[in-house]
Amino acid sequence: MNIFKTPEGYLYSNRALLYLFLPLLVEYALEFFVGLADSIMVASLGEAAISGVSLVDFLMQFLIFSFSALATGGAVVAGQYLGDKKVGQAQNAATQLVWFSTISSTALMIVVIILRQFLIGILFGHIEADVWYNADMYLYIVALSIPFIAIYNAGAAIFRTTNKAAFPMQVMLVCDILNIVGNAICIYYLGWDVRGVAIPTVISRMMAAILIMYFAATKNERLSIKLKLKHKFDTIILKKVLKVGIPYGIENGLFQLGRILILSLVSTFGTMAIAANSVGYAIGIFSVLPGFAVNLGLTAIISNCVGANDYEQARYYNKKCLSLVFISHIIINLIIFAMLPMVLGIYNLSAQTAQMATEMVIWHGIFAIIIWPLSFTIPATFRGAGDSKSVMYISLAVMFTCRIGLSYVIADWMGVGVFGTWIAMFIDWYVRAAIYIYRYFSNKWTEYRVV
Repeated sequence: MNIFKTPEGYLYSNRALLYLFLPLLVEYALEFFVGLADSIMVASLGEAAISGVSLVDFLMQFLIFSFSALATGGAVVAGQYLGDKKVGQAQNAATQLVWFSTISSTALMIVVIILRQFLIGILFGHIEADVWYNADMYLYIVALSIPFIAIYNAGAAIFRTTNKAAFPMQVMLVCDILNIVGNAICIYYLGWDVRGVAIPTVISRMMAAILIMYFAATKNERLSIKLKLKHKFDTIILKKVLKVGIPYGIENGLFQLGRILILSLVSTFGTMAIAANSVGYAIGIFSVLPGFAVNLGLTAIISNCVGANDYEQARYYNKKCLSLVFISHIIINLIIFAMLPMVLGIYNLSAQTAQMATEMVIWHGIFAIIIWPLSFTIPATFRGAGDSKSVMYISLAVMFTCRIGLSYVIADWMGVGVFGTWIAMFIDWYVRAAIYIYRYFSNKWTEYRVV
């Protein structure tokens, strides 16, 4: 079968896939670009500031990915209902997702603000005093955005499930532009410290949440949600949402926690290592940008295929999306390699720090082409089918043994230093890819339909 020519009668034509993936690609690009722009602006405040902010951003990524996972759970359930032509149940699932995300994220925000110094201490250990000061101040402010992150992710997942991914992209475009402009004004014009990045970030996330909820309640005909002050949870529907969302949330959350634990190891190598690691990640994340976008759309596609009980289509779209990720990763990494010297020059890093960051970005890009798609696109298919628990178990087992365990062995015990944590990450990708390939061809993932 020609994977680039969609068979007649299949759910998603090439044009429909373009309308789904392109907005997701732009949205992720905007998110990553804002992170890159933030790191460049914070770099003007010194390596202590960029180190403090980067430490907190790793923690915030932990929270962002957790709520994104919960939103994915709601999208899978709603998508399978839509595939089965049960629109009422799909709308109920979307509403349950929004309310649960709002309540749980608000509670989490309060906990993080109260325990922020404890969290910094236990996660990052003995960091230098000026790095601690910047991290504490930044976390205190950006923690206020936690509920807005959760609400936006829930709303965006609802639109993507109905193949209206362009609208969340438009919302993020407006809010990200305001975020960058606000950061530039606060840092360069007003002369603020890390607060100049934190405050505009909170405001932009609040705007994104308000806009996405307003239109999800009034403009999304197939999955419109009901926003009322009084809400009664439908435990049957909510359990189905959480059946997918919680394992994926645990997987994503502990994956980010693992990165934080590794960062605590990186912090023992000094401010220069922290700064290089931060810059390497801020640039290197672009090397897998297309994969993130395709994976998010693929989960919605598979959920609709499984809802229609058509696993032949599910396999077809899995192969097609894998091919798209491989090809797009080759293109974007060639662009990154060509632009790397110019981008690093903007950071105004010391020569040694820049050299460390260069090695991280180049090797990350190489393995992003070779193995990343098999490690992270195949499990997106499993989640869309409802098989999220097995992905969670595999991911966590590999992460703790390879990503974390080998980081301490290679970086610390073998004396490789900060780059040893990146080597451990690449090994992690290879191991999980081998396991996911085996599970895919075993067809066990076809036994986990949610609705």
